[in-house]
Amino acid sequence: MFRSSLFMAALFASSAAFAAPPAKFLSDAIKGDNSETRLGSLIAARGSSAAVRSFGRTLERDHSTAKVQASAVARRIGVSVPSSMMPEARSEYAKLQHLSGRAFDREVRRYMINDHRKDISEFQEQARSGDQRTAELARMQLPVLRKHLSIAESLPA
Repeated sequence: MFRSSLFMAALFASSAAFAAPPAKFLSDAIKGDNSETRLGSLIAARGSSAAVRSFGRTLERDHSTAKVQASAVARRIGVSVPSSMMPEARSEYAKLQHLSGRAFDREVRRYMINDHRKDISEFQEQARSGDQRTAELARMQLPVLRKHLSIAESLPA
């Protein structure tokens, strides 16, 4: 009995150990939302295909909503709400500003597939974490992130 209790405690601790602390998760999630909103605006304006422009508007709308949700949780637990973008998104924004046409659309597809795969993995870990507030937020936002990945994967290569 004692061994199985230790095993279960170790298992729980190891799964929670991969999740980010609540303040870091919220800060990164909000910076991610800031990034996707700003990138979405650029994509909606500069995409060469209707599908890419529509995806940009979807990113803008969905991540604006997600930021409101994450910001509410952050304020409840005393975490400041950042207004900055993630560093890799700032670099991508600068890169996209120098592209046009099909090259722009291909880069959007490439970046958004990679970015949303990474985000989904991080949100899945947080959803399994021991912190109820951020786990609930992560579970709530995962379907939207999966939808974005699906849309990005369906864009013409």
